[in-house]
Amino acid sequence: MGKDYGLRASLHVPYEEAIPRVTEALKEEGFGVLTEIDVRATLKKKLDVDYKPYIILGACNPHLAYQGLQAEPELGLLLPCNVIVYDNGDGTSTVSIVDPIQMLGVVENPQLEPIAQEADRRLRRVLDHLTEKVSP
Repeated sequence: MGKDYGLRASLHVPYEEAIPRVTEALKEEGFGVLTEIDVRATLKKKLDVDYKPYIILGACNPHLAYQGLQAEPELGLLLPCNVIVYDNGDGTSTVSIVDPIQMLGVVENPQLEPIAQEADRRLRRVLDHLTEKVSP
């Protein structure tokens, strides 16, 4: 595997239970889910292939997005923050969140650094909250 560009946690809950937990944890940190892409259903429809349960959630914190867009109008190309949840096939799930510091680092605009750091703190708390709730 190449460079690590995500923040990740394993959850000891099934996929179907993980999605609402992730959505709620994001909400607690000020992120709403703007989009949901059911990768399994899309691959079945478009390619007629079977794939494990896998969803991409497009999460956005409006305050951070607004600050970022003021500093960099083209930032919308990198929004929203993608969060994936997928089934590990053993009753557990994985949640991964794009690393905002890595993502916004490609822009090379110093005004985005504090915004990326704030997003990073919030998204790490999302993962902390999820792993605390699901500990066996």
